[in-house]
Amino acid sequence: MRVSFTPALIVAMFSLVSITSTDLVRASDPFVSLKMSRLPTESMAAPVELATLDGKIVRSSELAGKIVLVNFWATWCGPCKEEMPSLARFQKQLDSAQFTLLTVTTDLQRQGITHFLSQLGVSLPVLFDEDQEVSRSFMVRGLPTTIVIARDGTLVGRAVGPRAWDSPGAVALMQHAVESGK
Repeated sequence: MRVSFTPALIVAMFSLVSITSTDLVRASDPFVSLKMSRLPTESMAAPVELATLDGKIVRSSELAGKIVLVNFWATWCGPCKEEMPSLARFQKQLDSAQFTLLTVTTDLQRQGITHFLSQLGVSLPVLFDEDQEVSRSFMVRGLPTTIVIARDGTLVGRAVGPRAWDSPGAVALMQHAVESGK
């Protein structure tokens, strides 16, 4: 049997190869596997200064040189509650000298938050965004929203909705960010 390669068949074969190679690139991209949006490279994180559960002040300037994952959540948010244990496990898998996880809430009841975290059996750094200024500066529209910030303060990625942060894909994303600085 002889196969003739018509122009239409050649175009179809190149299209198939192109689609397959694009899918392979996407599959190896940890942002794609986590369904995270990449942010424009010129986007910089706004300066942040928020209080923790125990009243200490955390300033973004103190985090310079680290990859920062900022998770916006609330106690009333069901998907946030599902996501919190994976964030706690995720935090333990990465080098704290190079990576910082922060959670930000607009909830005002400190005792309620302490009870909430205790019920989940997690220990996470909680920052209070009482006036919602930080949430607005990061354009948080839904919860949970998670932002990845590079060492130089540029915004790298955004995820809206819950993720399995302790999954191999999420760990690979952060390890890639730590190694590349972005």
